[in-house]
Amino acid sequence: MTPTQRALERIKGHKGQVIRLVLPEGEDSRIRYAALRLATLSPNLRPVLIGKQDAVYDVETLDPATCAHADELAAAFAANRPGTALALASRAVRKPLYFAGMLLRQGRAQAMVAGVTCPTARVIEAAMLTIGLQKGVSAPSSFFIMQLNDRALVFADCAVNIAPDVDTLAAIAIASAGSCKSLLGIDPRVAFLSFSTHGSANHALARKMSDAVARARALRPDIPFDGELQADAALSPRVAGLKVSRESAVAGQANVLVFPDLNAANIAYKLVQHLAGARALGPFLQGFAAPVSDLSRGATVDDIVETAILTAARAIS
Repeated sequence: MTPTQRALERIKGHKGQVIRLVLPEGEDSRIRYAALRLATLSPNLRPVLIGKQDAVYDVETLDPATCAHADELAAAFAANRPGTALALASRAVRKPLYFAGMLLRQGRAQAMVAGVTCPTARVIEAAMLTIGLQKGVSAPSSFFIMQLNDRALVFADCAVNIAPDVDTLAAIAIASAGSCKSLLGIDPRVAFLSFSTHGSANHALARKMSDAVARARALRPDIPFDGELQADAALSPRVAGLKVSRESAVAGQANVLVFPDLNAANIAYKLVQHLAGARALGPFLQGFAAPVSDLSRGATVDDIVETAILTAARAIS
């Protein structure tokens, strides 16, 4: 079963919760077609388009200019940002991304997918100013699911943080562990990758990864983290047996890989995709207080549907 199939089965099986998935770019034809498909998949999944009321039939549509909730959302936006004038808040929430984000903030929707008409930076900015970050997470990040035959791995951060510091690396790892659990249905084993394994190279870049492990463990002692680890020591039990001298719940069996920077992460996922034939699902945003995903501006209807299913599944508690 693929991650998308698993996510859809999880949505269908969660009888007690309807997931309202908000799509702020509701006047884009791809989004409208995707919403119509999503509406047929499960009564537990309810797409909500943001746009003009006549944009599409058979799918709930909210127009920020006329919606009865707009004043309430504006007041909440102003209250969450001290010093923000109500008039400014009102103008902000009339923008589709901010309107959608405030629906999540106020519990009127549970997940959001956007990005076919705007850059990633705008999606992140709107989510930061409306939804905010999860407790204990200091920065948003992203991840890919890399599907290799019957094995799936989480790669992070492949799209957002260019040169993460120790705190950001720890935040990436914690968020990625949660994403692994919610989407893949398996307990995360998180490896912080480097060119060194447990001090085999004495260099500041390697020490940064081991420091990030310590920070992540201090914040979430319930999650197995290890590093710094070379990629082969993280993934191969045989190599781990040769290179790792202390007991580890991660070495040789990692399923979440945290890369030292965006260079390494972006290059790695594309090499695995094109040389190993892996399917790359994502990037998905993570670290926000509610599930948010970004889309490529070249996304197809199929891409949107798949991303929406995976994002909605992350809203299931």
